[in-house]
Order: sequence, then C-alpha cells, then structure tokens
Amino acid sequence: MSGRQTQSILAMAAPLRVPWIATVVALIIASAAPSLMICTAYPYTSIFSFGDSLADTGNLYFSSPNSTNQCFSPPYGETYFHYPSGRCSDGRIIIDFIAEFLGISSVKPYLGIKNGKLGKWTAIEGANFAVIGATALNVSFFEERGINNVTTNYSLSVQLNWFKESLRDICNSSSSCHKVLKNSLFLTGEIGGNDFNYPFFQRKSITEIKAYVPHVINAISSTISELINLGASTLMVPGNFPIGCSAVYLTLYETKDKSQYDSAGCLKWLNEFAKYFNHKLQIEIDRLQGLNPQAEIIYADYYNALLPLYHHPTKFGFIGLETCCGMGGPYNYNMLVACGDPRVTACDDPSQYITWDGVHLTEAAYRLIAQSLINLIGPYSSSI
Repeated sequence: MSGRQTQSILAMAAPLRVPWIATVVALIIASAAPSLMICTAYPYTSIFSFGDSLADTGNLYFSSPNSTNQCFSPPYGETYFHYPSGRCSDGRIIIDFIAEFLGISSVKPYLGIKNGKLGKWTAIEGANFAVIGATALNVSFFEERGINNVTTNYSLSVQLNWFKESLRDICNSSSSCHKVLKNSLFLTGEIGGNDFNYPFFQRKSITEIKAYVPHVINAISSTISELINLGASTLMVPGNFPIGCSAVYLTLYETKDKSQYDSAGCLKWLNEFAKYFNHKLQIEIDRLQGLNPQAEIIYADYYNALLPLYHHPTKFGFIGLETCCGMGGPYNYNMLVACGDPRVTACDDPSQYITWDGVHLTEAAYRLIAQSLINLIGPYSSSI
C-alpha cells in the first residue's frame, strides 16, 4: 500500500474535532437523498459492532496495513470518502447509516484504537470489532474439514475477546459500565456468511455445508448470551443476504439450466440455502429472547431487505445483477481480476448499481437496507 493510501485511511479514522463534525453533518444532510433525520433524543449513545466485511470499518487494515487486500485500493471509497476507507464498498456501509440515524459519529475500528492510530478514545464512542473475511467459527473448524481458503483468523470468539479487553476502559466502575452497555446498540453481525462462502467457493456439496449451520448458529448464540451476561441490553442480529443474486455466485455456479434461476435471474437453490440458515437463526433468537426477557434481541432481516432490489431494480433506480466495479462475463465480474486491480475500472455512477464488486454492495444499496432496519431499533421514523 502506498504512503498516500495509508495517510488517507488514517485521516478517515482520525480523532474527530468539533468543526470537522459540524462540516460532515452538514455535508451528510445536504447530500442525503432523501434527507437524514438525526435523532438527538434517542436512548442509544454508542454502538458496538461484530462481524465481517459487511461491517468492518478498518480493523483488517489496522491489523495488516501492508496487506494487498483489494478493499484497500482505489476505487474503493470513491463515492463518499473519496479514498479507500478500510470498507469494502464505494462508500458508507450499513453501520455508518445506522450511526448517522442515531446521531452517533462513525464507529471506530477497535484495532485502530488499540494501536493508538486513532488518538484518544472514550467508551461512549463505542467500537467496531468486525473484520473483513471473518467467520463465526474458528479457522480450525475449516482446516479440519479440508477448507483452506479462509483468509483471516479473526473469528467471532476473537472479536468477543477484543470486546472484553475494551471493558477495562469502559468499566471504570460497575455503575458506569452498566450505563454504557445499557445505552449501547450491539450489532452482532452480519456474521456467518463467510462460514458458508469459503466452502461454497471450494464447491463443497450443499449437504456438507448445511451440516455447518448448527455450528455457526451455536457460535452466534453463544456470543449473544455472553454479551447479555456482560451487560448488553439491545442486540441486533442480522441474517444472511440472498446469495443466489450475488455476482460471485452467479459466475461460479453459472448454468444453462434456466430452471435453476428465478424471474430476476438469481440462483434459487442458493437463496433457498440462505433462507434455511436465516430460519434456523430466527428460531435460536426466539429461544434466546425467551431466556433473556431483560434484553431485546432483534432479528435484522437482511435477506428480505435486499431481495426486492434485485427483483424490482428499476423501481429503486438500479440496473440489476451487473457489478459496478469489475470486468468481463455476463455480470461484469471476474474472480481472477477483481475490483481494486489496476486493470479494473468502476462504473461511472455506482448509485445505479446494487453490487459494487461482485461480493459487496454499493453505498446506495446499503443505504436502502439500513433504512429498512431503522424502525426495528426505535419508535422514530426516518429516511436516510
């Protein structure tokens, strides 16, 4: 990574100063379509987030600043930050929009806080523990099954341990600890998607991958239980996306058998798997809610928030299944020459696309998904 790129990511995550905040808020309000309503009276004062590349705001970068990960190169970040921000999108992601709605500043990546790259940090700011490529299960689970393409070892248990480390700074006293955690929103995911992506990318059978579901659910469930025991009061747990509509899967599992596709061109069997996992996750969330009436555990339906965009793209101003940043093939996607490669150029207007790089979504799509989640976390209506 060049020195300029490093400075850009550090600048994005630098300690916020009041004049800078005022400028950014003004820009957000001016550029949002439709306008953003900041909820100043909202009870949540901070966000603690766990997950993978759908939620990471810089942890992988701060763990490996010399990494060649595609998300650290242009044109990532071009829409909003105007430089790579450590996020796998052209701009903001779901956690950014939720934070904006709550009137909270951008949630800092924990590893940037820990290594002192982000300046002074206070517990009231919350922290993001999500890491690009992360899994719910430990990497040893996959190695034992001959799955050797897992790119990071920052599993959910590792992220939970980071949160426990941060409690030393949060909990100056039992009362302050209770207050911070009670007034925080815990985004527990999206996590688990990569636990299936890695074996799917190695073309493991659907039967084998379905057998992983109980293990993934148990890892997520154990984390939720432990967070509640530590003092978490409100937790949002996202399900998986309709992966059968993703360019990477449509390319990898392309077939001439038209019966395998739905009316939008998505692979039905992959979407059925995502629905199967989401159903099992919801059952477990319901069980946990019954055991923990003192907490609120919210299922975030990422699947049904995203699916209408693929099924009715023109209604939302989108093109369809094609990737914005990619090259070649029916979906403008090539697994061997991906976005971030100097040979690849992005589309002129990412806001017209659902998919950014064949795997991750555009800021425009993430905005609409976040908008669908807002009513789940409070009584206020808002458009972002």
